[in-house]
Amino acid sequence: MDELKKDIRELLNKGTVIPAHPLALNRSRTLDVSYQRLLSRYYMASGAGGIAVGVHTTQFEIRNPHHNLYEKVLQLAIDEVNRANLNLPFITVAGICGPTTEAIAEARTAKSLGYDLGLLSINGLGEWSESALLTRAEKVGQEIPLLGFYLQPAVGGKVLSFDYWRKFAELPSVHGIKIAPFNRYQTLEVVQAVCHSSRCNQIALYTGNDDNIVMDLLSTFEVDTPNGLIKKEIVGGLLGHWAVWTSKAVKLLQKVRDLKKARLVNLQELLSEAIKITDCNAAFFDSKNNFKGCIAGIHEVLKRQGLMQGIWCLDPQESLSTGQLEEIDRVYRDYPELNDDDFVREHLKEWKKGL
Repeated sequence: MDELKKDIRELLNKGTVIPAHPLALNRSRTLDVSYQRLLSRYYMASGAGGIAVGVHTTQFEIRNPHHNLYEKVLQLAIDEVNRANLNLPFITVAGICGPTTEAIAEARTAKSLGYDLGLLSINGLGEWSESALLTRAEKVGQEIPLLGFYLQPAVGGKVLSFDYWRKFAELPSVHGIKIAPFNRYQTLEVVQAVCHSSRCNQIALYTGNDDNIVMDLLSTFEVDTPNGLIKKEIVGGLLGHWAVWTSKAVKLLQKVRDLKKARLVNLQELLSEAIKITDCNAAFFDSKNNFKGCIAGIHEVLKRQGLMQGIWCLDPQESLSTGQLEEIDRVYRDYPELNDDDFVREHLKEWKKGL
């Protein structure tokens, strides 16, 4: 098992903004290399502390042999990170899917390209037992350091038990968990399970609950365990929602930190902002239609900003739902302070140089 680099581990544990990287396509639904690189540049310039590539937001279909884009999109992103020559640590996360053999192959690909962590998804493995999933995780963790991923059932995940997450946290290859069941009870259960593990202090918790970002970040969980009362926080986010308006997400995380340190941040204002962010997420992620248009919604916002040419997805049936465009128009109109359009306009020409 490879160890996580010290500076990456420290940043992961401190908490940061990790956008889930979308897939930029052209009208023929093939990879748009220039705009794919542009997105990576945008995230770094926004102050994000990492990117996650090959995840749900990147579209699971990239693994289809017809498209064969998994290694390509990972390579493009890591090339941009290396080219940027950043002075600060930057966490690179590769999504890992499939049965054990396929997941191991993806982990090896990601590791060979220089990725720090693998985000281990159970998408498509809903019939697997928890014991089988844990064995899979143990084997994949021998190839690359891991982040766990509680993926909500609406987009291919399944409900997992307290016992599963406690045992998962005990795996020495696991350094963090993205909690994304979009369910408060299940979110609490993951935190409790981690607190009951012997590796509690070695597991960084990240929100993937795009519907409740601010409350996740604000909360300090207090869990009574056989070893006494343990306080645990969700320190950052690995989010599809943070694939848009990313520079504002960076500022949001800092506001949460300032509030926790009593640096004159108004709690009531932050709670009001939390509601606005959830409302925006409902529009972007198409919650009214069980998240059918969640990827296309992200693409629509990036298209408006000039960071994508269109909203095309690999699956021609995947697009905005009826009424979703109007909902995105509404949240843009109602909450202009949440977007970072001005930031993008100011730097877009600079980011496009050399593409």
